[in-house]
Amino acid sequence: MMDEVDRLVAAWRRERPDLDVEPLEVLSRISRLARHLDRARRAAFAEHNLEPWEFDVLTALRRTGEPYQLSPGQLLTQTLVTSGTMTNRIDRLAAKGLVQRLPDPADRRGVLVRLTPDGRDRADAALAVLLDHERSLLAALTPQQRHALADLLRTLSLPFDN
Repeated sequence: MMDEVDRLVAAWRRERPDLDVEPLEVLSRISRLARHLDRARRAAFAEHNLEPWEFDVLTALRRTGEPYQLSPGQLLTQTLVTSGTMTNRIDRLAAKGLVQRLPDPADRRGVLVRLTPDGRDRADAALAVLLDHERSLLAALTPQQRHALADLLRTLSLPFDN
């Protein structure tokens, strides 16, 4: 069976036999799967009136455990955005009643961002739908294949995470 990447690679091999196009066989598939995953995520989040960035912030807070709060700096680290972007996101989530700002008892000038009960419920519900969507994307693989793929992808992504 041939997929779109096989056709793309064959065309490049025909047109540019002087180039080693082997990386396309892996990375073009990852890129295409990322687009399918992005669509599945957007659909899961839309069911709960969330944007992807909202889900990212809410779930960063949710993963911390009770009382589901982080400083804006900690949120920056977990979501990889600038401080100006994070301030805007916190403002927008607070306006929707999904998070609240609280004074940081350890730092008079600091604030903590805490997940509200509604924010927690929306994050939990969107996560459950997302996992269903993602499970369906992996349905063609056996559990052993999923573990092997996870290990290989970890090997590729580790240099970017450190």
